[in-house]
Amino acid sequence: MERILIVEDSKFFGSMLMKRIEVESDFEVRWAQSYAEAEAFLNEQSAGFFLGLLDLNLPDAPMGEIVDLVLGRGIPAVVFTGDLTDEARDNIWSKNVVDYVLKEDAQSIDYILALIARIRRNKSVKVMVVDDSRLSRKIICDLLREHQYRILEAEDGVQAVKILEQHPDISLVLTDYNMPNMDGFELTRTIRAKFRQDELPIIGLSGQGSNFLSAQFIKNGANDFINKPFLNEEFYCRVNQSIEMVENINKIKDMSNKDYLTGLYNRRFFFEVGYKMFARSKRSSGSTTVALIDIDFFKKVNDTYGHDVGDKVLVALAGFLKDRFRETDVVSRFGGEEFCLLLADMGEEYVPDIFEDLLAKIAALETKAGDRIIRFTVSIGVCTRLGVTLEAMIKEADLLLYKAKSGGRNRVELDI
Repeated sequence: MERILIVEDSKFFGSMLMKRIEVESDFEVRWAQSYAEAEAFLNEQSAGFFLGLLDLNLPDAPMGEIVDLVLGRGIPAVVFTGDLTDEARDNIWSKNVVDYVLKEDAQSIDYILALIARIRRNKSVKVMVVDDSRLSRKIICDLLREHQYRILEAEDGVQAVKILEQHPDISLVLTDYNMPNMDGFELTRTIRAKFRQDELPIIGLSGQGSNFLSAQFIKNGANDFINKPFLNEEFYCRVNQSIEMVENINKIKDMSNKDYLTGLYNRRFFFEVGYKMFARSKRSSGSTTVALIDIDFFKKVNDTYGHDVGDKVLVALAGFLKDRFRETDVVSRFGGEEFCLLLADMGEEYVPDIFEDLLAKIAALETKAGDRIIRFTVSIGVCTRLGVTLEAMIKEADLLLYKAKSGGRNRVELDI
């Protein structure tokens, strides 16, 4: 388990921060109330600390020595203080900390919790920095590394386009304006030809200090613009806001596309993607398989054990199906205890064995209901013949499912 180190002499602030982290995350928290106590913790075991949350002025270390101690052990540090002069602020940033927080009210703790979550997510977030100046790239990349972002670098727009083709999962592009081969404006237009603003944010950068540049970046499709030189706080706020905008949009899309209970795609999304897959199979003379899966005697499970246990059965089956099939396949919950699969380019000769094996594996699944173990079976109807429409294939799979139910359940019926 990852741990967070709090070093804070205020019992009120320290206990409140510790409680919030323990309640709202899965981090283990160690709290030291002095430099000496923190040093003892770190001497005992400094490995495994995700982050240090440090009071800048401790009774036995009034000059911020705790920051040097924690950073010296390779632990990223967030500093909090009750008062911050310009000189103290510059001193804090010179130590390459993650951030600083003013101890003012409960919102300060809200900020710290959000920062911890942000940094944890950043470990899987790719950011591309595009600048022909090696020094400028280093400054920006160093700031991003403090927040644990995964970084890709490009010297100009041409190289950036190639990197983006190799890494289409990049979450943010930071680009300078004045570069050889392809400048920031052209790069922005090129990216926008493939990615919308709500899919891949772009932040323009320039040291020329011109309002015209910022306006042109925005007009060409950038989400934001930062003048160089900039304050670290401004840089982090703009970067985080751009990334969180896309994350929030994706959350909304997920909520509209997925079933709230199982996390599988819902019926609406199934047809949205299914029509495209079906049309592609028609054009390329490829194969498409539609399978309907229905839990046997599901009403009896609900009546005997309660709907909460029925929900556990649905979640267990959904998780199994999701893990069982490919990312390119569409696994959806159609409603109630019925699930629908859309599988592209699955060799017809393999289909019977795949679904017979699936049937056996599902029958072996175990779901806990208190002290009891619940087992269940399913019936499956599988249509492999490419029909006139997707709806026709689903109807055929439904007829085969009815045949499996009528034939005694815990069966697979195929059109092969």
